[in-house]
Amino acid sequence: MFNIAIDGPSASGKSTIAKQIAKKLGFVHIDTGAMYRALAYDCIKKGVNLDDEASVVKVASNTDIELLDNGEIFLNDINVSRSIRKNEVSLAASKVSKYKKVREILVSLQQKMASKKGYVMDGRDITSVVLRDAEIKIYQTADVRVRAQRRFTELVDKGEVVDYDEIYQDLVKRDAQDMNRKESPLTKVEDAIEIDTTYLSIDESVALIMSVIKDRGLI
Repeated sequence: MFNIAIDGPSASGKSTIAKQIAKKLGFVHIDTGAMYRALAYDCIKKGVNLDDEASVVKVASNTDIELLDNGEIFLNDINVSRSIRKNEVSLAASKVSKYKKVREILVSLQQKMASKKGYVMDGRDITSVVLRDAEIKIYQTADVRVRAQRRFTELVDKGEVVDYDEIYQDLVKRDAQDMNRKESPLTKVEDAIEIDTTYLSIDESVALIMSVIKDRGLI
């Protein structure tokens, strides 16, 4: 058994592709971004000031986040799978994830989850912090305008009323936050293989990663 770590900017298709890879291999997928979204959602619901680090850490210390094998996310025993995908929560997740203690709490949980191997984990700091010993490391990216269109289509399909330009600006802002934060910034580690999905379909992206795994002799 082995682990696969996938990093990359928001809306580059990490979770979608990670799920497909996990299904093909019979592995468990862990969407770490969903964990930060769940925490951010909890803070929003409780009226916590996201700029107040101590208050956010307090929520993180007392929040129960559970990721099911079917992809559903439970926050304090409540299914929040759809609620945490809203754009407001996405930006809030970028804010709460910059705090060192918050990251320590969630990273510890993530590492514990993947300790037995057989996991596909995606996020912002998986290759650089969470699973430094992962046998396969991928840095997945795409042009920001393509990512904005993908996010726009995803939200419209869910029935949300959204504006493309607003989503584009939010992604540019989130990229800057994620890449320049002090704690565990988004970065491409030296031994990660970069995959640009701008002109690739989901199936093509999955096939490319599967070929990397086969070339390493892991399957």
